[in-house]
Amino acid sequence: ENFQHWKLDNNDGDKWKIEDMPGPHGKEMPDPKVHKYFVTSYGPCFKSQLITLQKEGYWNQLMDEKRPEIVVKDWYAARFDCGCRYELRVRLLSEDYIVLDDFHPEPVVIEQWNDAMWREISHTFQNYPAGVRYIWFQHGGQDTQFWAGWYGIRVTNSSITIGPLTL
Repeated sequence: ENFQHWKLDNNDGDKWKIEDMPGPHGKEMPDPKVHKYFVTSYGPCFKSQLITLQKEGYWNQLMDEKRPEIVVKDWYAARFDCGCRYELRVRLLSEDYIVLDDFHPEPVVIEQWNDAMWREISHTFQNYPAGVRYIWFQHGGQDTQFWAGWYGIRVTNSSITIGPLTL
């Protein structure tokens, strides 16, 4: 589906690109159903989605009273032969786009000559304030060696799951 569900917030260097798994100097992903990934360039590349919870079937009373867990997952990998940087930011927003909760871990910097393995990052929002109406998800990065082309961080299989507390 190319970038049709994404807003390209930064699209620098040689811009975002979509490649087939495993890609140059890459590895297959643990999930055999995933066949493509997005890859960044030498300039900052970030893309985001704004999810409207009501459009996805989550009514206001449910979000305010039950406050179901919101689980965010993303997968990232580097090329074996180039260093890169990965960043993720997820915000829970009110009707007026006020940030009610925020997940923004330290950027991950991967050195050149790495294992090129796919890694999952995951975060669960719990006990967040009432009033969540949107989820804003942004990820991206760039290569750290400023090589022309697509040597930056690779991302795929992003997900947001909303549901009851599961043990």
